Amino acid sequence: MYEYLNGQVAMVTPTYIVLDVNGVGYRIAVANPYAYEVDQQTAVRVYVYQAVKEDSLTLFGFSDPNEKQLFEKLLGVSGIGPKSALAILANPDHQALIQAIGDNDVNYLTKFPGIGKKTAARIVVELQDKVDALWPDLTLDFTVKPTSAAQSPALADALAALASLGYAERDIKRVEKQLLKEPDQPTAEYLRAGLRLLNK
Repeated sequence: MYEYLNGQVAMVTPTYIVLDVNGVGYRIAVANPYAYEVDQQTAVRVYVYQAVKEDSLTLFGFSDPNEKQLFEKLLGVSGIGPKSALAILANPDHQALIQAIGDNDVNYLTKFPGIGKKTAARIVVELQDKVDALWPDLTLDFTVKPTSAAQSPALADALAALASLGYAERDIKRVEKQLLKEPDQPTAEYLRAGLRLLNK
């Protein structure tokens, strides 16, 4: 059972990264792949969760142990699978998520793809007394390297990532109009901004 992997990011896609660890490429699904756009010579640590099925083994990656622990807690809620849990974690404001659970804010939780009112209510009931310990330390600490890529490819990558997280095409198109007002941003920034707009 792996706790974390240290290596260089060899590839970034809208749904996963490939981490080169001593010449072996590990495909790791992460909430925000473009946050890992760093120099390929830079070593990064990715905390991992292994989902084992009869016919597959999937690695899910996280920026720190708290993010991984929150993912595991979400998986423990009936009706929450890895894709839904990852979509929830794609919102960079994890403290707002914890606050919503603590405040019994079901409406906030239903903004995430695949989360209806019944599932949101289960999240609150099952996690309300478990997330307080994570609150003091739960922060994102991604180091994002600015990119010189043209606006259109970066925005297209961000929109593709939103689609892969399960957001509806009509919602993505609505967000795209807002993002077009901010030209020349790296993909990670477009993705963060898009997630903020989608979860307003």
